[in-house]
Amino acid sequence: MLGKVIRHITAIAFLAMTISSCSEYQAILKSNDKELWYKKGMEYFNSGDFLRAANLLGPLVTPYTNSSKGDTIVMTYAKSLMLIGDYYSASHYFQNYVKTYPSSENCEECQFLCGKCFYEMSPKILLDQTYTENAINEFQTFINIYPSSDKVAEAETLMKEMQDKLAYKSYLTAKLYFDLGDYMGNNYRSAVIVAQNCLKKYPDTKHREELSFLILEAKYMQAEKSVESKMEDRYRDTVDEYYTFVKEFPESEHRKDADRFFKKAQRFLE
Repeated sequence: MLGKVIRHITAIAFLAMTISSCSEYQAILKSNDKELWYKKGMEYFNSGDFLRAANLLGPLVTPYTNSSKGDTIVMTYAKSLMLIGDYYSASHYFQNYVKTYPSSENCEECQFLCGKCFYEMSPKILLDQTYTENAINEFQTFINIYPSSDKVAEAETLMKEMQDKLAYKSYLTAKLYFDLGDYMGNNYRSAVIVAQNCLKKYPDTKHREELSFLILEAKYMQAEKSVESKMEDRYRDTVDEYYTFVKEFPESEHRKDADRFFKKAQRFLE
């Protein structure tokens, strides 16, 4: 019984505090006191109320740009936006901070957080990957400008993750061409080109083995499906690709299929 009473009293007290807090916040919003907005906005941010902090600090960004508080307002506003999940707007203000206050010691953090915003916006693999590319670019810029930063390792890790994502998307595109085969054209050649371009752009991708095997398999199938006049050259190309593949991946799970392609090509060339 006593426990229920205590919980009831606690609930009432919490409700009263919430109502009081809402009344105070509404009163601040209705006022035209910009200094009060700044003061309370910073207080809300420091207490973890990022939505209210953003609502109060946002309108101050432009009028305070050239003031002594300008950089603090932009930085805090951008962080507030990021912490409430508005990554797109946050990235804009982090970029704006770097451009507006290039000599500030906070530029390093802003550049890194800008990359994090685009990283958070990176979509599912089948969707447009513009934000993924933006994340890579922002992290690379960060690494180039601040090579001694203690955030470089994290930036490299996140950038590598995004690069692998793009590499896998390229792999799926190449696989789609492969699956189309010789339907309405030589799609095996397209599969090879996409996979090779991906490996040139992302040579250290964790999908390197899959891409390399796809190139070998596509070249083999291209030889198999060729007109007789082109078979010899294409089977030779398959053999060359086989040696390249097994040299790099001698223990590959695809080794049995790779050996089969090689033996078939060798029989034709004998």
